[in-house]
Amino acid sequence: MKITVRKIALCAVLTALALGLSYAERMIPLGLIIPLPGIKLGLANVVTLFALCFLGAGSAFAILIARCFLGSLFAGSLSGLLFSLTGGMLAMAVMALLRKSGRLSVYGVSVCGAAAHNIGQMCAAVAVMQTTAVLSYLPLLLCTAVPAGLITGAASAGVFRAVRASGILKNLEKEKGE
Repeated sequence: MKITVRKIALCAVLTALALGLSYAERMIPLGLIIPLPGIKLGLANVVTLFALCFLGAGSAFAILIARCFLGSLFAGSLSGLLFSLTGGMLAMAVMALLRKSGRLSVYGVSVCGAAAHNIGQMCAAVAVMQTTAVLSYLPLLLCTAVPAGLITGAASAGVFRAVRASGILKNLEKEKGE
């Protein structure tokens, strides 16, 4: 796989965009609507799905890892890094496999990614707290993964349509195939 300066620059821009979306998401008072701790829409997943579909799994993993590390660095939360990275890596692996299978739309891939993210975070919680009691929270998280995944899937589908209509990524899609 040939890595071009253009692709590196795009990955850097997408990482910054994902960080911005992640930060902006903190301003949405979702806890007032769904009073469960740790519930998020996962807006940065729009960038992850974009990278996965247009740049490939390798670039998407790199963007995810950079976003997790930088987000944790900016927030000053080492424990946040563990939860973010564990959930994000499992979600990315699931989404990459599902995307490669071609059996699900971006909506299905997004919902499964949201569910996998929650499962990954619960695995981190079990490891940190050294008890499986925290798994009782998993069904609630999985129930919220469906609407959150549908919302980010819809946002991703809109971004995909706009990008394809603009034609700005034709060269990158060719590079991805090489």
